[in-house]
Amino acid sequence: MQIVDQNYFQLFNLPESYNLDSRKLVAEYHKLQLEFHPDKYSNSSEIEKMSALSSASYINDAYETLKSPLERAGYVLILRGKDIASVGQEDLSMELLMEQMQLRESLDDLPKDDSALPKLEALKDSVQGKISEKQSNFHEEVVKDDLSSAKRTFHELQFLSKLLNEIEESEETRLGY
Repeated sequence: MQIVDQNYFQLFNLPESYNLDSRKLVAEYHKLQLEFHPDKYSNSSEIEKMSALSSASYINDAYETLKSPLERAGYVLILRGKDIASVGQEDLSMELLMEQMQLRESLDDLPKDDSALPKLEALKDSVQGKISEKQSNFHEEVVKDDLSSAKRTFHELQFLSKLLNEIEESEETRLGY
């Protein structure tokens, strides 16, 4: 019952690739959840119960990582030996930093009431478009084994994802959620 020695892609019988078949991921996840659900081992020994609990936790972590495009990108880089926690100047271009400042200023300059909703929606669409473009770039860079560029793109995706979350939170605040 030892599954924790498999990487997340192996666990779900998926190729180690940034692009993945999300339907297969979900199907494999449900199959593994049924197989390793702790309730299934309620009459087993304590060791088997703990192993099932550990396996279920690992399955959940793996699923959450692979279903998130940003977390999956980081995981792909880690599997290829890249340290994604350290960010150096080579990982962030001045162009990216300037763009981020401008986008954040655009967000901060919007009125704080619901009159800003159309502009927030346009800003959100723009950022989502940038994220889609960066995701395509990331996939291509990994396929070409250009891991330095892929790491840079990963950090760009982090910035854009954070900005997208801020835009969505700003929308929710204006809508009273």
